[in-house]
Amino acid sequence: MKTRNVLLVFPLALVAGIASFYFGRAVPFASQWPLFEALRSTAAIIFAVIGAWFAIIYPEKLKFSFGKVADTSGDGSRASSLFMPIVHSTFILSSVLAVGVIAPILKYLPIVREHVSTCRGLSYLVLVTLTAWQIGTVIMTLIPADLVKTKVDESNRARRALDNLEHRE
Repeated sequence: MKTRNVLLVFPLALVAGIASFYFGRAVPFASQWPLFEALRSTAAIIFAVIGAWFAIIYPEKLKFSFGKVADTSGDGSRASSLFMPIVHSTFILSSVLAVGVIAPILKYLPIVREHVSTCRGLSYLVLVTLTAWQIGTVIMTLIPADLVKTKVDESNRARRALDNLEHRE
């Protein structure tokens, strides 16, 4: 990300974080949990969809990962950028699963009971942060479609060029 973009995104993220903490203090965890579940479902879907795209577009890379002969087609950076939504969704999914296990235990701790409002705000901040991250990951899933479209466009241009050469003769 360019420095200018970071300078724009950081203040917006900071304001969103402060606002989500401040307003989230009034949102009970019982109301937050369905949003965590929706986030978990979305992360799992993205994980599955991009995994399927990866298997369709780069089957030779998957063979390599299971000990077969390596593909040397030189498109490693494309495969890497395609793989990133899986990595991000895995982290998001793991985080939500951890919240699901930790939250029921935390509500019985005396310090949490004393600071319920603050804990709600922190929980909502985590929810908003993971949701914003997942939105970015969903946008990154457009990469496979773009890769396929680019390949189809290249094939169509090559076919038209050959057709034009044949018609000239």
